[in-house]
Amino acid sequence: MVGKEIKHYKVEELLGKGGMGIVYRALDQKLNRPVAIKVLKADLTANPDRLRRFMQEARAAASITHPAIAQVYDIDEVDDITFIAMEYVDGQTISRLIANQELDLLGAVEVALQVADGLHKAHKSNILHRDIKSANIMVTRDGHAKLLDFGLAKLMEPQAAAAGTQTWPDQTETDTMKQTLAGTVLGTIPYMSPEQARGQDLSYSSDVFSLGIVLYEMVAGELPFKGDSPLDTMHAIAFEEVRPVTVLRKNLPPEVHRIIARCLRKRPEDRYKDAGALHSDLKHLKTDLDSGVRRPASPGYRLEMMKDWVKTSLPFGTTGIAAALGAIAVAAIVVFTNINWGSLLGFVLIGLFLFRYIKNRKSRMVKRLVTRVAKFDGVKAIRAHENVVTVVVDKAQASMYIHINSLVDALNKKLYFGKPIKVAIQDDLSPDQFQSMLRETSVVYVRDDIVLDSPSNSSTSSA
Repeated sequence: MVGKEIKHYKVEELLGKGGMGIVYRALDQKLNRPVAIKVLKADLTANPDRLRRFMQEARAAASITHPAIAQVYDIDEVDDITFIAMEYVDGQTISRLIANQELDLLGAVEVALQVADGLHKAHKSNILHRDIKSANIMVTRDGHAKLLDFGLAKLMEPQAAAAGTQTWPDQTETDTMKQTLAGTVLGTIPYMSPEQARGQDLSYSSDVFSLGIVLYEMVAGELPFKGDSPLDTMHAIAFEEVRPVTVLRKNLPPEVHRIIARCLRKRPEDRYKDAGALHSDLKHLKTDLDSGVRRPASPGYRLEMMKDWVKTSLPFGTTGIAAALGAIAVAAIVVFTNINWGSLLGFVLIGLFLFRYIKNRKSRMVKRLVTRVAKFDGVKAIRAHENVVTVVVDKAQASMYIHINSLVDALNKKLYFGKPIKVAIQDDLSPDQFQSMLRETSVVYVRDDIVLDSPSNSSTSSA
């Protein structure tokens, strides 16, 4: 489209391609200024109702005026081409600055502070961004941060709800996730909030989580959640504790860890409620960094760090510590008090019975999980080994991932002690690998139509 005109915009140069469409630099011939033109993909705008909702959301986003938000100038459809004309930002993306190691701690905090301020302005207008990532934040040549693509993620989502909340329907095929797994917006997955990855309602704290990931990435130089596949990454976001940024980068002020850790809490209610609260803490942190003040770690911070260490290091976490303290207390009572040993024996027997019941409760819960998962279409086999349940499927679909992880999450919430259950969904096993897995003692379900090859046939086929 270089050289062509869309309305009064003359397209001059291709800037890049992304999941939403193609971006060009163009000249606004009426105002004689450069603009960025984003031509949206036809498959995203084919549904009239979805396009109408997107237009409504994008116009609302265009009403936000803030130095840290790239301004939207125009939204229109010409000759079946849907496009957005927005502020042309001359600078580099945060992802590029991170790759080139051009961000120090003060610069990272300054960027996060500016973006949080702009995001707060949007949240006060009941608008979520939904797609905050390092590639969507640019820094101009004079050091100003600009958040791009405000409201565009709405186009990727199937159903709108009340202001400030986004509902994803529990359906067989979730359009957004399907496109994500196909690679349309693959780069967005590492920046999702847990509720986004699990198909739940979104609130302002979802944007806070994503901005926390960007801040972590700027400070540590790497993403907090990574997996071998998109589904593994989504699982890590939804269920796994993040490594403290202070482990990756030594001698950071304690406040940096505290702010990032609060942004990345799994439960929305444990995070900053919106970007305004985050902005306030970042502002205090920047003041300390500018002045060179190094505040000592508070007792509350030390306690929080200890909790994080327990969660990520000890096998049974806080529950295991509570059980150990309980056992010590019982032992102290036995040693230092006069007790009827006959009665004590009865209590011991009852305690052993209860212990056995509780100990086997996890395995019973896993069996119920396997029974429910086995009913899903496309499940070929299930293996339960230690704390990992592996589900082998004909084809990994986002809807299946969402359903299975919801079941696993519900199971983990009911655990009294022990490590949480993790799930892995695989559709890329070779025939030989699949046959080898079927011979493992940890396989707990195999679909009726699956045939176990004889060892001779297996070796012949592999030869």
